[in-house]
Amino acid sequence: MAAHGGVETCFISAACNRSPFSLSWGRNGLILYGSGNLVAVYQPKNGEESGSVLETLSQHTAKVTCVRWIPKGNGEPSDEFVVGSADKTASLWRRQDSKFEVVSVLRGHSAAVTIAEAMYVPTSNKDEFWTLLGTSSVDSTVRIWERRQGSDEVTCQQTVCCGNSFALDLALSTLPTLSVPVLACGWDDDRIHLWVRQGESFREVATLKRHEDWVRGVEFTANDEGDLLLASCGQDCFIRVWKITLQHGEEQVTEDEIRVKEKSFTIQHGDKSQSYAVVLEAVLAGHENWIYGVHWQPAVFNDGSRHQPLSLLSASMDKTMILWKPDPTSGIWLDQDRVGEVGGNTLGFLGCQFSPDGQSIIAHGFQGALHLWHHADLTQQASWEPGVTVGGHFDGVEDIAWDPAGGEFLLSVSLDRTTRLFAPWRREGLKPHWYELGRPQIHGYAINCLAMVSRYQFVSGGDEKVLRVFDAPKNFLQNLKNVAGVDISKDMVEREVSNVPEGASVPALGLSNKALYEGELSVAEDADREIPSSFSEQYPQMYYKPLELHKPPTEEHLLQNTLWPETQKLYGHGYELFCVACNRQGTLVASACKASKSEHAAILLWDTSSWRQVGCLENHSLTVTQLCFSHSGDMLLSVSRDRTWALFRRQPAEQADGELFRRIAYTDKKTSVHTRIIWGCSWSHDDDYFATASRDKKVVVWGRRPDHSPAEGCLGEFCARSTTLDVGEAATAVDFAPVLTGSKGYCLAIGKESGTVVLYCWDPAGGKEDWTLQTTIDRSNLGHCLAVRRLAWRPTTGNTESEERNKYLQLASCGDDFTVRIFNISVDIIT
Repeated sequence: MAAHGGVETCFISAACNRSPFSLSWGRNGLILYGSGNLVAVYQPKNGEESGSVLETLSQHTAKVTCVRWIPKGNGEPSDEFVVGSADKTASLWRRQDSKFEVVSVLRGHSAAVTIAEAMYVPTSNKDEFWTLLGTSSVDSTVRIWERRQGSDEVTCQQTVCCGNSFALDLALSTLPTLSVPVLACGWDDDRIHLWVRQGESFREVATLKRHEDWVRGVEFTANDEGDLLLASCGQDCFIRVWKITLQHGEEQVTEDEIRVKEKSFTIQHGDKSQSYAVVLEAVLAGHENWIYGVHWQPAVFNDGSRHQPLSLLSASMDKTMILWKPDPTSGIWLDQDRVGEVGGNTLGFLGCQFSPDGQSIIAHGFQGALHLWHHADLTQQASWEPGVTVGGHFDGVEDIAWDPAGGEFLLSVSLDRTTRLFAPWRREGLKPHWYELGRPQIHGYAINCLAMVSRYQFVSGGDEKVLRVFDAPKNFLQNLKNVAGVDISKDMVEREVSNVPEGASVPALGLSNKALYEGELSVAEDADREIPSSFSEQYPQMYYKPLELHKPPTEEHLLQNTLWPETQKLYGHGYELFCVACNRQGTLVASACKASKSEHAAILLWDTSSWRQVGCLENHSLTVTQLCFSHSGDMLLSVSRDRTWALFRRQPAEQADGELFRRIAYTDKKTSVHTRIIWGCSWSHDDDYFATASRDKKVVVWGRRPDHSPAEGCLGEFCARSTTLDVGEAATAVDFAPVLTGSKGYCLAIGKESGTVVLYCWDPAGGKEDWTLQTTIDRSNLGHCLAVRRLAWRPTTGNTESEERNKYLQLASCGDDFTVRIFNISVDIIT
């Protein structure tokens, strides 16, 4: 894992971008994939250690559309790769000593760069080479770039105008027996355009017209006979394999061979001319939907010799990947293996890749998930088994919450309409790695907020007027024990006594997770009847199947078998939910919705024993952005878009007079230190202070008046206890560390709009020098690249790893860059 200044990355959750070429598997074993504006570096597996995202690379200011390692001709591990982005640029990167650096940024396109391709071209001296790069953009141009031997400067040598068309994919190689570069362009005119370098520029030499719809993917390889093979795929659901061969001497051309002659071309190389023929070798039919990617199995190098396995992988929107190989006797290409998904609501695969040894394959889907399969030889019959892989949200992550009973797992909610649960996979003798173990909620609206009521119950709110309450099913508890090693003996006893469902499923056209009990499952699994007795049996809506897991689940299992039953719906708000909080005792939930008037900005209180509304707190005139209960549960803090905060105190039962909470302090235009929207708030672990963070770049700590003077004005007995900290840019999140620093001060984590997280130590007795910067986590090392939405320190007691991690605290963060991160913060920094 990456580390910087006493901070190291424990976990990064990142989904793959919705782009066909945003993933590449290099010969060094590393997988690179675009995730938002970032490039994630993923180590699939290292010996017995399970895979994880090692780090993320930040350079581009818009979505990454293409990532490709540059292969070396001798089969050595790759150390350079190219990245294309929607910010109109491409970049060339180098990996050296496990560190990544940008070599050059390619600027020139006037719109998003969709494809970036590169290759090393050998010179007359075989030990030397220069780099050829090609980029395609939605500005309808293809640009050719060069980097000379020994230089890092990349220059644009040629711009090819595509007219009213677009190049959807590019592939580079060299012609047989020559080191002359050839470029294949798959266009949206249903054709493949072949360009060959002549002199200092490329010229078009052939057009291949056999596809009947857009050509989505092209890729070259050289077979053992020295011919050049080109695989192409498209929206016509077919794959075509073309062969480019060297023509020897003059050939008689008959009528039947006119088509072949039309695909012949001649090039000038030095003083000689060479003729080549392009022949359609095979048409592969097997997919039932658009094919987005084709990939040749990497060549095998042994003792200086090269062998190219004739094995082709394709990925389609029909949710399948097919492995194609020619029959040894007839030479006809056949589909040898087929892997994919069954059920769920996904939309198929956008791309695929072989591992360097050809024993693993990976695909990425429309919703950002990675799908990994490993080749296994069981009972002398080859098969593919699904493997453990990483994943994450494919849109901005809005909120996170730790398991309140000890931080055994982390929940997150996102604009991608899902709630995801992350926990460590613990195995004896191996370091635990974090994975997604459940997807409790798959919704029809973006989800904005989340609060844990207890270890196995949470409440969430989205772009709707309803709060939804979810309870963990029995099957999840069992799998949490098997995978994460959590002791659930007491919880299982409680759930056996109560009538807790086994799992949940979502009915067709429904938004609510329907609980499924053991009796219903036995009925659903009874599929032996020849004639269904009812319409519902003929077309079942239940996809859930209880499984006992001992490793993190696959994407298919996450989609269908890890939902939590929805137990309550809470009505009362007039607009979309924006924030929710629960007290540490799990007895009271507070929620607020988007508001432009004071009557809609009220905070509603809910009793978790009956889920009835028990209070309505009014103070703010605009949307309440965050709610936070004190650790004792006696105080409720709210901050708002109206630039103010309000503090409510729980009333004793004998003094309640119908009011559960009563406002005891608030700020107005005169007393508020903040001049812009207040985004975040947090209580110190001892409830003596609370902090507010605002778009005006200010962070302030508040507390009771030090002289215990009588309450006066709207602030009551409270006042600003710190000097105003200017963090340099909009502060979007704040959270107090759960322990005191060595100097009896407090540590605060502050998230910024740029994605930077800073750790400050605040000393209540520090006077005007009360703030001390401890460390900075920014996009250049371990941090986010877009706004941080929430920060949450992991609870320090009750978790099974407390003895192992007594040297650090863990901080979770989420942001607009689609990632969820957990940092290990050395206690030496805090203390």
